[in-house]
Formats: sequence, C-alpha cells, structure tokens
Amino acid sequence: MEPQLLHRVTDGVATVVVHHPAKRNAMTAGMWRALPPLLDGLAADPAVRVLVLTGADGTFCAGADISTLQGSAAEAQGLAVLAEEALAAFPKPTLAAVRGHCVGGGAQLAAACDLRFAEEGALFGVTPAKLGIVYAASSTRRLVALVGPATAKYLLFSGELIDTARALRTGLVDEVLPAGGLDKRVAEFAAVLVARSELTQAAAKEFANGRTDRDAYWAEQARGSGDTAEGVAAFLERRQPRFTWTTSG
Repeated sequence: MEPQLLHRVTDGVATVVVHHPAKRNAMTAGMWRALPPLLDGLAADPAVRVLVLTGADGTFCAGADISTLQGSAAEAQGLAVLAEEALAAFPKPTLAAVRGHCVGGGAQLAAACDLRFAEEGALFGVTPAKLGIVYAASSTRRLVALVGPATAKYLLFSGELIDTARALRTGLVDEVLPAGGLDKRVAEFAAVLVARSELTQAAAKEFANGRTDRDAYWAEQARGSGDTAEGVAAFLERRQPRFTWTTSG
C-alpha cells in the first residue's frame, strides 16, 4: 500500500491513521499536503465529534521522510507547519494515540493535538538539531507552551529521545497506558468526549488556545443554545443530556 492517510468515522469519532509502515510511518510530502484538506472535511462533518490521530503497525510517526528533504528543506518544513497548524485549528477535541516512535514531524503532529495518550515503551523526540534545521518558530512556541522552556530546550538542543515516564512528568503526554491498553482507553475516553457538550468544548478550546476576541460570541452562543438548560434538566432527572449545539450548525 502506498504511503497515505487513512480515516474512518465511527460513533462520532474520526480516526486518522498515518500509514507508511515501511518507514515507521514517516510523513511524505504528499501526506503532509493531504492532511489539511482531510481535516477540513472532517471538521465540516456533523457526524464527527472527536478526532483521534494514530499510526499504523505499532508506531506513531517517525517524522518526515528524509528523502523528501533532498530538494528543499524549507519547502518540506513549510508543508509540515501547514499540516500542524491545520491540526491545531481543528475545532473539535483532538487526541493523539501514540505507540512506538513519535519523533520529529510525528512529535510536531502530536503536540498540535489537544491531548496525547501513549502506550508504555513509546519514545518521543524533536530532532531538527540532528539535521541542522531551524525548527519553525510556531512549532517551537507550541512546544514551549506544552512542556515549558526547559524541557523544550532539552528536546530541541539535543534531539535525544525521552521515554513515556519523562514525557508524562513534563506534560508532553496526558496518560500512559500499559501495553495492550491504549486502544481501549482511547475508545472509552473518546466516548466520554462525544457525550459532553460540544458548545463547552469548542469555547474551552478557543479560550485555552489563547484566543481573546470571541468572549461575546461565546456568551451569545451559550444564551441561545439551550445546552445549559438541557444539562441541568438531565442532571436533575438523572439521565444523559441530549445536547444540540454543534460547530457545524
């Protein structure tokens, strides 16, 4: 099978799979280009409530396919940054499910997700110093916001890989699961997210990402949505709420 991004939508969860197992799911130029339009389509689909990004055959993503850097490193980096920004801007919750290597461009994609769950034994690294590449400013700032300046400098200066224990301690991942437990936990947590208020999630994502110009918009959405009344009624009636506000509507 050619290197590609596979996807499926089941019970409100879109799963995007990086599929290039011959090179530990390294991203080709074509795969970088394919990610933003794929995300646009999934964002517009009202059946999609949560996005899970993962890799095929026991590894997440070993970075960019180095053969694609031989023409223009700047062009290749630009494609990666566009894909990263598209993922970070996805309007619904995103979760990276990480096994094996999450390195270089793979770590870039994982950092652009809202949450990261990893299986024990996964390895993380940000490796431009091994290639003499200046890591993009936007990617550097995102990494610093996620793990703090000290850990970001450690990763960027050295290009060394860190294990799941250190990744959890520094905030690079949110949960570490034992071998064989990642899929079950991701499915359970994604189902929790699907059941919650999309209004709450969308507003919280913008606020947490630092957007400051839409406070009035979200206040208006909250007043007109009916979700709060439904949430309170469902709590009092001891039933699951039926929230109706959507980013697609």
